Amino acid sequence: MRSRALEAGPPDAGAGTPGALVVVGDVVTDVVAVHREPLAPATDTAARIRTLPGGAGANAACWAARTGTAEVRLLARVGCESARWHERALVDAGVRPRLVVDPAEPTGTVVALVGADAERTFLTDSGASLRLCPADWAPALLDGAAHLHLSGYLFFAEPSRELALVALRAARTRGVPVSVDPASAGFLAGLGPEAFLSAVAGVSVLLPNEDEARLLAGVRDTARAAESLSRRFPLVVVTRGTGGALVAEGGRITAEVEAEPADAVDTTGAGDAFTGGFLAARLSGAAPAASARAGCRAAARAITRLGGRP
Repeated sequence: MRSRALEAGPPDAGAGTPGALVVVGDVVTDVVAVHREPLAPATDTAARIRTLPGGAGANAACWAARTGTAEVRLLARVGCESARWHERALVDAGVRPRLVVDPAEPTGTVVALVGADAERTFLTDSGASLRLCPADWAPALLDGAAHLHLSGYLFFAEPSRELALVALRAARTRGVPVSVDPASAGFLAGLGPEAFLSAVAGVSVLLPNEDEARLLAGVRDTARAAESLSRRFPLVVVTRGTGGALVAEGGRITAEVEAEPADAVDTTGAGDAFTGGFLAARLSGAAPAASARAGCRAAARAITRLGGRP
């Protein structure tokens, strides 16, 4: 059985529209369990549980569409059991999805355990999401594109890493700038920092959180990590949760942006919201610091509700 693609419109829908944001990443089903008491081993713990559409790439695309990008396209892989549900959720959020339906694996699933402090722990089954492969790439995705964003999760499995490199090369050939969110300190440690940095060489914008930045730079201090990484990438923006964000260019910190105040319910997807808000602002012509402030505003909105979507 061969893979097939679900698209909102014909394959060239939106081609030629200037200023489009193209996101290549993951669509997953989030099972979010909010528990106010500590987990009780070997028995029950009361929780509020919801099943929601998620995925770092998809979340970022939805937040970008919500915060102002004229057109957002998303390439991702899903299982047949939930393909139509995910497609409808993306379309309703203003995203034009190209979802490849995997013939063998179900949609990836993430169980997010959210404690009383709103911090979350993830259990991740990547499923179909990291089975994206070069055959899934469509050159028309870059027609009229102003920016390509790659989810870092793509780099943690061989088929999706090859797809990411195909997309990266295609974007550079066309002169389309590229950003990458490293996505997961745990997976980065498994792959190895240098392997990841080599794979993403040539991107214009790196968007790590502080754990990812410190791991990639090999230093403990977040500011030093941002400065070090900005010698390899033109623009580095490090998110720091309640500490806001650091902007680094050319080996130095050029802006420190405060976090927006918010009553946190669930921090799932806060980084994805930052990415979407940041990219939407950049595509509108905002400077890096102003774009980081837009990202912080989106992240503040994200943590006031369950799940990672607007």
